[in-house]
Amino acid sequence: METVILAVVIAVLVLGVLGGLVVGSRRKKPLPPAPPTTPDLTTPPAEPHIGDEAETPRDEPRRTIEEVDLPGGDASSVAVEEPPLPVIEVPEPTAGRLVRLRTRLSRSQNALGKGLLALLAREHLDDETWEEVEDTLLTADVGVQPTQELVERLRERVKVLGTRTPAELRGLLREELLQILEPGFDRVVKTDSNLDTPGIVMVVGVNGTGKTTTTGKLARVLVADGKNVVLGAADTFRAAAADQLQTWGDRVGARTVRGPEGGDPASIAFDAVKEGIAAGVDVVLIDTAGRLHTKTGLMDELGKVKRVVEKHAPLDEVLLVLDATTGQNGLVQARVFAEVVDITGIVLTKLDGTAKGGIVIAVQRELGVPVKLIGLGEGADDLAPFEPEAFVDALIGD
Repeated sequence: METVILAVVIAVLVLGVLGGLVVGSRRKKPLPPAPPTTPDLTTPPAEPHIGDEAETPRDEPRRTIEEVDLPGGDASSVAVEEPPLPVIEVPEPTAGRLVRLRTRLSRSQNALGKGLLALLAREHLDDETWEEVEDTLLTADVGVQPTQELVERLRERVKVLGTRTPAELRGLLREELLQILEPGFDRVVKTDSNLDTPGIVMVVGVNGTGKTTTTGKLARVLVADGKNVVLGAADTFRAAAADQLQTWGDRVGARTVRGPEGGDPASIAFDAVKEGIAAGVDVVLIDTAGRLHTKTGLMDELGKVKRVVEKHAPLDEVLLVLDATTGQNGLVQARVFAEVVDITGIVLTKLDGTAKGGIVIAVQRELGVPVKLIGLGEGADDLAPFEPEAFVDALIGD
């Protein structure tokens, strides 16, 4: 019995020893190799240092700011370079400007002047020929009523004249065209106030007619005549309209009063006149928004601008800008604008060959107010006072 117990104990001990060896062998893991005593590292390329890292400070003699010689011997005398002043242009004189631009204006003569001269020079002027004369005038945008009046007078004078040499025909046509252009109209742009205030000119018209450009060119005309000008950028609805007008003003030294885009046009117009009075300038030019003539509410706002400006002083001139190439549509615009503000003068733009010269006659007859200025090109000085004699001479040629 003792032998059996001894054998069991020995077996248990043997099994315990074997189990410990197995567990120990599982827990034992190989250790990583020891790092070398001196690591072999690649040195990165050297980079420039700044400040205290640049190099080890060295003992050197140093000077204080008082000991350093400055230009002129005084720190306060250092010259500061001023930004360059904008170059102020000298506009072309207005006297005789239309005569100098006659070549451009004469491009319109083919449809009107030369066409009429060719018809009137026929050997027999029958009813069919006079109908062609009438069609020529209507095609040139003269308008129905002015055309009928002109044809009637021409028929009567040709009948009385009898013989018709080229010189006689040209003289006859010149007289009749001058007569229908209303030579008695006062075509001077009113820029002198009867009060102790600047002359106030408001420029109106539909977008695309060249209204803002015309306002800038008119400023050049006035500066060329020796006047001081303030511009009011009351067209706050068209993007960059104020920037465009200010550029025109800067070129001739005219100050531009402007406000935020989309702001109240009447308020800006009011401020422009107020500043013009305070500065004692000669003329205030107000560029209004090019509102569509079919928008009743916007046209009412144009009337508001006029009323607000007149709290300072009455308007001396209201100029309607029309695109001469639009023909009868321009007359529709003229009628609506005339109902909202009292138009005192007309500016016809783009009258440089693409337009038909008869629009001058038609628009004057429609509104009963004179054409005072015409635009004959894209140049800065291509806005000219309208001179009936020079205009007719350009139409019918030499």
